[in-house]
Amino acid sequence: MSRATKIVATIGPASNDMATLKRMIHAGVNVVRLNFSHGKAQDHIDRAAMVRQAATECGREIAIMADLQGPKIRIGKFENSRINLENGDKFILDADCTMGTQERVGLDYKALPRDVKNGDLLLLNDGLIVLVVEKVVGNEIHTVTKIGGELSNNKGINRQGGGLTAPALTGKDMEDIKTAMSFQADYVAVSFPKNATDMEMARQLSNIAGEPYNHKPMMIAKIERAEAIPLLQEILDASDGIMVARGDLAVEVGNAAVPALQKRMIKMARASNKVAITATQMMESMIVNAVPTRAEVSDVANAVLDGTDAVMTSAETASGKYPVETVEAMSLICLEAEKFQENKLDADFLNMTFTRIDQSIAYGALFTAHHLGVKAIVALTESGSTALWMSRHSVDVPLFALTPSVATQRKAALYRNVQTFNLPYSDDREAVLKSAETVLLENDIVTKGDMIVVTWGEPMGQVGGTNAMKIVRVGENQA
Repeated sequence: MSRATKIVATIGPASNDMATLKRMIHAGVNVVRLNFSHGKAQDHIDRAAMVRQAATECGREIAIMADLQGPKIRIGKFENSRINLENGDKFILDADCTMGTQERVGLDYKALPRDVKNGDLLLLNDGLIVLVVEKVVGNEIHTVTKIGGELSNNKGINRQGGGLTAPALTGKDMEDIKTAMSFQADYVAVSFPKNATDMEMARQLSNIAGEPYNHKPMMIAKIERAEAIPLLQEILDASDGIMVARGDLAVEVGNAAVPALQKRMIKMARASNKVAITATQMMESMIVNAVPTRAEVSDVANAVLDGTDAVMTSAETASGKYPVETVEAMSLICLEAEKFQENKLDADFLNMTFTRIDQSIAYGALFTAHHLGVKAIVALTESGSTALWMSRHSVDVPLFALTPSVATQRKAALYRNVQTFNLPYSDDREAVLKSAETVLLENDIVTKGDMIVVTWGEPMGQVGGTNAMKIVRVGENQA
């Protein structure tokens, strides 16, 4: 695998069959996203089983991400499915309305009238329609249309600037966590977290639901609310990674603010030893077109150059006409962008303080590999934490995580520049080192005489105990 940046692909009606999914995996998918905003519990269980089977048949370990719906605030339905609002039209958002008309529509979030005030801007349908709040009367929000257009059933609502009090985890999300743990989803993505407490609660619920399966997922915070931005560090500290969810975030903070926020969030994630996913409209035109626009190519490339761990598709692979072609195009863009990735390893290490033994070993391996010109860095790991440390830095040496844990292989599928292989457990260090060389040789990663850097923990088999590093010339200990 020469591509460092990983690809997260959402599956849906367009990719919900074994043949298409296998083609997508061969094209470069590393993580499959199940969008819990759509479908029933059994749909997700069936899709997860299909992903596991497809991955096995393709000889890969593919991670599964369960993406929770969260408090998606939507309008209700209209008598005739849709209306058209002109600029200046009066319109009422009515929490008590059961069926919408040209004059008013219901709300699925009944507390919205308590969250808004005169002068607030409400953005509907991803910001395509803008309403100005004139007054709130009981459960009715009286507005005037600032930017009109067609408005159809169940479109989302955002308040510009954020500030809605809806909790990050709904009753539906809590049930969906149980469903996701029933098939041991590797990642749980939490929508609309406002603070660290939201992520801590989601983690606790996930760990409890996963306990019967001896499974603890990694937690991804989807940064979609304006109020999450000032608290980004505390959210990062409570999570295993973040998703730069540019759709709802752009509606709340404005489109112009998003590119700089994306760079800031990815940089903060890497500095905090967390993963970062860049999402929303990356290859949007490929929903209907066989090739991306030049702007989309630049968008994906810039995310790669920002240092994101993964780029993500949504409707492009879930419901678009060209799911496989989308993944192929995205993979090629990543590969080209990575050719110009600047190695800043020496600068990264200036004034750095090492606080943990495994962190020190990881950074020592990176520094040695870069300056010695080795062929590969190999982390013999139980938990994958050493590989994660290493992957936070852009280096010109590929990283390989060799582990006896399938769960660790799947989680590491999201880590930038990390490829995993299964290596059976043994407490015999020399036997393990010999087996590691064999794996690299059999997969044509190295040849005899190449130098590699290997890290491991002694005694062998302990979790989170990387404390040793060795420079190995491949084949010296081979028969």
